[in-house]
This record gives sequence, C-alpha cells and structure tokens, in this order.
Amino acid sequence: MLNAACVCYKSGMTRRTPDARSAAEKAFKAVTAPKPSELPPKPPSLPGAKGTVSLRIDRDVLDFFQQDGPGWQDRINAALRQAAGKS
Repeated sequence: MLNAACVCYKSGMTRRTPDARSAAEKAFKAVTAPKPSELPPKPPSLPGAKGTVSLRIDRDVLDFFQQDGPGWQDRINAALRQAAGKS
C-alpha cells in the first residue's frame, strides 16, 4: 500500500521542462542586463593624444629608426601612420 501512495504522489507532481528554464533565464537576463543607455559614456579622445604601448620590433628595424638620433619614436609613428593610410 505504501507503493501505491508513492506512485500517486509522484504522478501528481509536475516537472519543469527545459523550455521553462530557458524562458526564465532569458527573462532574468533581459531584466538584469545593462541597457545601452545605462553604460558610461566613452571619454572623448583628445586630438594628438598618444598612448603608451609595448611593441616588439626586429633589431635591424629599430636600429634603422634610431640611427638618426633622438626623435626615432616620432619617425616610427610617422611610418606607421603612412602604412595605415592616415597621413
């Protein structure tokens, strides 16, 4: 008789389908996701501002730009601007 009670109890239970779970997750993400208008605005870029980077350059290329002395970083920057079509 105990088995019959367990069967009746189990048959009366409803199970969640995978669709219900994915629908709930989708609804949760929609509510908690930041809206594009809530994102902080990007700071305006300053004209002529330069960023610091670490760049690995072949030794012979570096020697070429450094052979004329100070200003070699500006010369590399000018060559990169020309290569990027920004001059």
